[in-house]
Amino acid sequence: MNLNTRRAETLQAAKTSLAEFTPDLCLTDMKLPDGNGLSLIQHIQDHYPELPVAMLTAHGNVETAIDALKLGAFDFVTKPLALEKLRELVGHALDIHKNNNASSDQTLIGDTPPINQLRIQIKKVARSQAPVHINGESGVGKEVVARLIHQLGPRASRPFIAVNCGAIPPDLVESELFGHRKGAFTGATADKQGLFQAAAGGTLFLDEIADLPLPTQVKLLRVIQEKSVRPVGSEKEIATDVRLLSATHKSLALEAQEGRFRDDLYYRINVIGLQVPTLRERKADIPLLARYLLSKQQSDNSNVSLAISDEAMDALIQHDYPGNIRELDNILARAQALADGDTIEAGDLSFETRVESNLPDADVNIRGSSNPKEMTPREGSNSDGPDLLTDVDGDIEGYIEQVEKRILNAALLKHRWNKTATAKALGLSFRSLRYRLKKLGIDD
Repeated sequence: MNLNTRRAETLQAAKTSLAEFTPDLCLTDMKLPDGNGLSLIQHIQDHYPELPVAMLTAHGNVETAIDALKLGAFDFVTKPLALEKLRELVGHALDIHKNNNASSDQTLIGDTPPINQLRIQIKKVARSQAPVHINGESGVGKEVVARLIHQLGPRASRPFIAVNCGAIPPDLVESELFGHRKGAFTGATADKQGLFQAAAGGTLFLDEIADLPLPTQVKLLRVIQEKSVRPVGSEKEIATDVRLLSATHKSLALEAQEGRFRDDLYYRINVIGLQVPTLRERKADIPLLARYLLSKQQSDNSNVSLAISDEAMDALIQHDYPGNIRELDNILARAQALADGDTIEAGDLSFETRVESNLPDADVNIRGSSNPKEMTPREGSNSDGPDLLTDVDGDIEGYIEQVEKRILNAALLKHRWNKTATAKALGLSFRSLRYRLKKLGIDD
């Protein structure tokens, strides 16, 4: 690799050498005549925090490797050394220096203490190769955090592959992650590359990792320990070089405690843990976030730029956001469609509401709107509209969308698909009607 190297045979000699000359990478064995490699890692973290240090560990001694990563080691490699893996490690470490001024197209919007602290943590963990587990409620932006870690790290020029583990059918998870060989199972008509291979040299982000079936968790644990994958139906393992990031909205510690997630896998993937704050914890960021999200929506849809009135902004700040940033984004998308002028007013905002199943008399509106002109009739009323609270089997949101779809279809049919007349009859603006038709997949 045409690299100049220096050798130190003891812990003290290494410290002396570092005081004289700061290298681009330090590679240390675990056992040294006068100490151990963990002590050297701690010394480097205390005095040379910008210097990446990697640990050589005995085969199968993963606990030591994890301890090294927790202390701040860049990565580890097991003995006997595989030269190709060692070259990959050295290459990634040297890339850190190339990416010292790296930027990212992902953005963390906000200036409150929780989000500023998260920025500092992201920048720090981006320099490492240690597995990172990102925890936070649904909608807080866990994938944005994962992409930032990738783009600010030494693997930025390589692939970033994201997969939602809960969205893959259980019988296909192993094939998706590790690949398969032709004939491995019914329907396997050709060899298929898994996501670990697709992310080679880059980062693999496993979202909702708590949803992985237990048998797959066993195999994932082996992949992390051995840094190799075995495709379904294959007898050979393939070396893999990925940075593993994971996330879930659940408590992995609780999942492990109750036997739904393996303790040993939890220990491996949670080497570094990041907690993404909820929107409730940083309400002062809502004005910045709202303007950013609205600007992005308008840019994506080539819409006219809209402002947000002070009253509307106050209403946005007061809301609790169980759905976090994703919910705020949806609220603004609906408001943009409902607004008649060039400013979003408080009356254009439609907040999600929770419907209590033990209140059969309650008014239930379409998509939880607080706007009276969008209210649909209560069950048992004399209106020709459909009953809202009959035959609901758990999916209230989906049921309400079906009701809304039936109302819109009936109104369009009555007015011979004249959208202007339909909007007027329903008490909606033309823009609001057009938004609803697009959202529900109703077209000419």
